[in-house]
Amino acid sequence: MLTVKNVSFAYDTVPVLKNINFTIEKGQHIALIGASGCGKSTLLKIIYGLLDVDQGMLFWDDQKILGPAYNLVPGQENMKYLSQGFELQSYRTVSENIGQYLSNFEPELKLGRVNELLEIVEMTPFADIKIENLSGGQKQRVALAKALAKRPELLLLDEPFGNIDNFRRSSLRRNLFAYLKRNKITSITATHDKTDILSFAEETIVIHKGEIITKGNTHNIYQNPDNYYIASLFGEVNELSISSVVPDYDNDKTVLLYPHELKIVEDSNLTATVKKSYFNGNHFLIEAIFNNRVIFIEHPNSIEDAKEIRIHISKEIIASRT
Repeated sequence: MLTVKNVSFAYDTVPVLKNINFTIEKGQHIALIGASGCGKSTLLKIIYGLLDVDQGMLFWDDQKILGPAYNLVPGQENMKYLSQGFELQSYRTVSENIGQYLSNFEPELKLGRVNELLEIVEMTPFADIKIENLSGGQKQRVALAKALAKRPELLLLDEPFGNIDNFRRSSLRRNLFAYLKRNKITSITATHDKTDILSFAEETIVIHKGEIITKGNTHNIYQNPDNYYIASLFGEVNELSISSVVPDYDNDKTVLLYPHELKIVEDSNLTATVKKSYFNGNHFLIEAIFNNRVIFIEHPNSIEDAKEIRIHISKEIIASRT
């Protein structure tokens, strides 16, 4: 179990993290999300032992996690931290980088382990290619394999798929998280990509300005966001006054609705004016003006600019958010 108790941290005098508290059970996959600069990467470095905290304590099971002030070589042996910098040796091959810290006393076991990891990150054809000849996305995949090589108990991932092509990203995610689950490896993934969150993270921690504002089941957080900030981390979101969409509602409360929860229909008392249609592959994102504010709606087809449309919002969805 990872335990983080009352952790605060500042760079010089600038506060970055404030009174961070949470626990993670072994084998869990956790997403760490928040706006850029909120402290996600800093928190991962603290957990790995690369930074000394100003106050608070961290434990992996009963072992206290200490920073560079207490360790000649910073970092925890039973953890691996995959940063956005990769930290690969450019003059060595892909296989040599992955197997760098594996024992040479049993060469067959080492080779088998390297080949297994090459398959997981889909880099087998590049085994003998030097790192300097790889693309950024390929280097990121090698760095991931290297981080897994010694079977860490806790894997800390900082935007692990950011440089990888879309067509490769989905299969790599599936391979990685299936491997982590099989081997009961705990993971924390700092990410901006909602696919990393919704498909693979059992729980999500949301950070805002250095503070945890919510932690819980990923699906629950997505379906019932506490505020606009949380909802916006999953993509476009509409914040509408309930009185504008529900007749005779005499309360000034607002409701948060994702674009797919608004429907364009033929008959409705709610009207809006199309501003722009954006092609998103399997649907169009319709930008429209409703009650003098911009809203977004998912729709199968493009709609001409300035056209008046009628929209429907399920009362059941509104009731579930209020």
